[in-house]
Amino acid sequence: MNLFDQTTRPNELLFYQKNDKNDVRLGEIIKRDEPDYESSEIVILGVPEDEGVQRNKGRKGAKDAPDNIRAQFYKLAASINISSKKIFDLGNINIKKTLEDTHNSIEDVVFQLLYENKKVIILGGGNDISYPDCKALSKTNKNILALNIDSDLDVRPDEPRNSGTSYRMLLDEAIIFGENFYEVGVKKYFSSPKHEEFLTRNNANIISFEEAQGFGILSLLKNILSNNKSDVIFWGFDMDSVRESDAPGVSSPCPVGFSAEDALSIAAAAGKETRTKIFEISEVNPLHDIDGRTSRLAAMMMWMFLEVL
Repeated sequence: MNLFDQTTRPNELLFYQKNDKNDVRLGEIIKRDEPDYESSEIVILGVPEDEGVQRNKGRKGAKDAPDNIRAQFYKLAASINISSKKIFDLGNINIKKTLEDTHNSIEDVVFQLLYENKKVIILGGGNDISYPDCKALSKTNKNILALNIDSDLDVRPDEPRNSGTSYRMLLDEAIIFGENFYEVGVKKYFSSPKHEEFLTRNNANIISFEEAQGFGILSLLKNILSNNKSDVIFWGFDMDSVRESDAPGVSSPCPVGFSAEDALSIAAAAGKETRTKIFEISEVNPLHDIDGRTSRLAAMMMWMFLEVL
């Protein structure tokens, strides 16, 4: 498969140029020309779709997130650590006529990236992308630790699929297994008891936002990572897990949630973990953002992930 036939090249205008040798920015160092792909170690891929969100009766706008996040990301400073890494921006996946077809394309592209031993940063789009992302990872290694950092459980039994069905589909299809699946930051007032029962039957781990705060997010993640022996790790970070004051531009905002500092700590934990294969950020909604605050936080999370990688 030719990856460049399945994706659209990133807009050159997004790659900020400061033209100051004493203050180099990411837009001046990160590669995006096809000849540079082969030597890359980390690949950025955007998924500009929000059909799954709309199917789930959410507000549209997440399709604009990948390029808005890029616009903020490429303005950030090129640290010594990040500059030493071979990072490639593959651009955005070509969106198909149906969500199901788009998911098939995502799965194919992400599998190819993983098969070629790339670490992948994936920018949604809706949280439904977790389904094809994890499915692609399972084709390379079945022993997956999957973490869903989210206010919601995303195990709806809906037909057709939507942004709330990803993890039910993954569990039902035995792509991930409950004992190696963690729902982190769940807000009980958004969670159906029936959905919790489904997760309990599947031996999944549900950690509420209050429990995560009480334990301390870094201590919690350290405990999960040190006690789990999975070969590879998938991180799904839904930006609606961050409190609305820090991330107003999301598909489903909430005044209660992780702080921006917590989000950066989670990104750093993902970057430090050598088993991490996919770091996914979803549900940023630029149509409802304030001064680019949410896109900027997502960009800073990418920076932190790469800084410690």
